[in-house]
Amino acid sequence: MENAILDFIEYLNTAKHSSENTTVSYERDLKKLCRYLQETQGITRWEDVTETHLNAYMLYMEKKNYAASSVSRNVASVRTFFHFLQKTGVTDSNPADELKPPKAEKKMPEILTIEQVSALLMQPDRNTNKGIRDSAMLELLYATGIRVSELIGLTVGDVNLRLDYINCSDRTKERIIPFGSAAKKSLSDYMNHSRMSFIVGEDKGWLFTNCQGKPMSRQGFWKILKGYARDAGIEGDITPHTLRHSFAVHMIDNGADLRSVQEMMGHSDISTTQMYLNMNLSRMRNVYEKAHPRR
Repeated sequence: MENAILDFIEYLNTAKHSSENTTVSYERDLKKLCRYLQETQGITRWEDVTETHLNAYMLYMEKKNYAASSVSRNVASVRTFFHFLQKTGVTDSNPADELKPPKAEKKMPEILTIEQVSALLMQPDRNTNKGIRDSAMLELLYATGIRVSELIGLTVGDVNLRLDYINCSDRTKERIIPFGSAAKKSLSDYMNHSRMSFIVGEDKGWLFTNCQGKPMSRQGFWKILKGYARDAGIEGDITPHTLRHSFAVHMIDNGADLRSVQEMMGHSDISTTQMYLNMNLSRMRNVYEKAHPRR
């Protein structure tokens, strides 16, 4: 059974060019399943595995208090693996076809108050090139609500300081997002006075780079954000997505319509954006219940 897992991992590496994180997760999940089948069910061949065995394994994980996200990932691993086994002729059928992940409880995303955002944006030292760069990144992220991957993927040509917008694009679509005066000032200071101090060798056109002149990484920006959040006295696990969520809620709080926020954030379905309106209504309900004398 272990050999089939190794064949599958080799297939992911060579045919699918899967990332190392993906292959490591698949291999770990499948080896756990293999041990369970051998030790509790006495199964030594993948051909003998049934849908009942797999459902029993999912129930076993839930009883062991595995997080719903972990069980869901295992379901994905098992389904992909058995599809591979059927495709390569190891099994005649796919017992994982009807395997369903548990319903994960949807949690409202964490957001910052306007006061917390203001405190965060005040932290970079604008007397240094690094502080000017960091201020530009933070201001632009909050001003536009873009994803961190989109932020670090921006080039100088994506920024229009005359008309105050950025051109944000991915593989499938492109969107124009405006920004305000605070972001414009930070971007202007950075692009006109500080950016070239980070360029090492040929200028590749990346808007934001690290101190070695290489494109800013997600991990690098996350570390920068966490440091400033700590300095601002913001508790909790703040992430770049926290600023994205905060942008959306604050826009809706101040009268922006859902369709406009959807377009700026790049949501393909407006129901995703609807979440922020629901958060706003929930917060208003909490305020009402605490404050109204006849609640």
